Amino acid sequence: MGSTVLSLRIDGELLDRLRSHAAKRGMSVQDYVARTLIREDFDERFKTAVDETEKFYGAADAPRDHVRPSAGIA
Repeated sequence: MGSTVLSLRIDGELLDRLRSHAAKRGMSVQDYVARTLIREDFDERFKTAVDETEKFYGAADAPRDHVRPSAGIA
């Protein structure tokens, strides 16, 4: 899989927060943002899969106390 450049404009305060979060994890801002986007994409796909499975098996009336897959990941 190749890579593509994504350029975006963000305000200084947000960049400072991103730098702080990335530094706490020993990561670059670029790596931190990419990891966050990948995690959110996984969460969305996982939730869709769970919803589709519940529809298939008719568990739509079951209590919805699911834990997000990224819960507890720092």
